[in-house]
Amino acid sequence: MKFTQSLFTDKGSRAVNEDCADHIQVKDRHCFIVCDGLGGHGMGDVASRLAVKSFKECFVSSAGMEEFAADSFIKVQSALKAAQTEDRRLSHMRTTAVVLCTEGNRGTALHIGDSRLYHFRNGKIISQTKDHSVPQMLAMAGEISEHEIRRHPDRNRLLRALGDENEEVRFVRSDFEIKEGDAFLLCSDGFWEEVEEESMEKSLSRNKKADKWLAEMVALAKESVKDRNMDNYTALAVMVD
Repeated sequence: MKFTQSLFTDKGSRAVNEDCADHIQVKDRHCFIVCDGLGGHGMGDVASRLAVKSFKECFVSSAGMEEFAADSFIKVQSALKAAQTEDRRLSHMRTTAVVLCTEGNRGTALHIGDSRLYHFRNGKIISQTKDHSVPQMLAMAGEISEHEIRRHPDRNRLLRALGDENEEVRFVRSDFEIKEGDAFLLCSDGFWEEVEEESMEKSLSRNKKADKWLAEMVALAKESVKDRNMDNYTALAVMVD
């Protein structure tokens, strides 16, 4: 299958962009990555860049998608912990991660934290990752709606992240079939908080190219913020041609 992608990242109103994203291809395998460093813990930009670098190295060295899916988060966690040990200034750095890897018509999503992956088919969202956050847990318990996650006062309280103290990396994996015409959106919370799912679908219906689709969603994000301060916001749009 042939994939086209478009990447956007911006620091928003913040002094530093702590998001990082990239794509790498090895033969017929693809890996798309978005990481959001946690600024509240310090050195989030270092964490996200190191995580993306480590994911790419794992992807290149892995024998296939199954090996990458099983080992990558463990290896990235080890890289972050090693950097924390070597430099005490990095001891509290953390990052989210959402990864889409593909091989032929098979796809695997891996994530931790509140960066998201949306999977679209026939212009509609057929699946999306669930955040590892306090508001997401409240939504799953029926105490708030999914829509209310975006403006919840505890929306930045994460329950899981790469680089935290837990010895076990508790990421989530899902496997699925990819079909021609499918589309994917990987994004940090600064992006999906400003672009609602209905807007993602409507924009996709109007745009058949990844760069055009992403450009329209970026414009929607900027319009949504208006006079408010804007978080770092990053998105990677992927289309299956």
